[in-house]
Amino acid sequence: MSCKEGLMSPQTETKASVGFKAGVKDYKLNYYTPEYTPKDTDTLAAFRVTPQPGVPPEEAGAAVAAESSTGTWTTVWTDGLTSLDRYKGRCYHIEPVAGEENQ
Repeated sequence: MSCKEGLMSPQTETKASVGFKAGVKDYKLNYYTPEYTPKDTDTLAAFRVTPQPGVPPEEAGAAVAAESSTGTWTTVWTDGLTSLDRYKGRCYHIEPVAGEENQ
């Protein structure tokens, strides 16, 4: 199929649509907190993760923390309704699995 120049209008991006662009969010900014010290009331969980090629362990861990709590891969209207600092999961400690590459 071919298109002649001028027959198709260029795609435009509205300010409102920017938050809903396809792709993956950068979770590390909000969910990787290596300085965090767990409280006695925190629920702790450990995950074994194999990041995709090119994805740093901190980003993979942060994505697990986000998707296991308040995060999602896209922007949703409820993002502003909860206290992120109170309810979000946190990736605060990463250690490699002995004898396993990239885990």
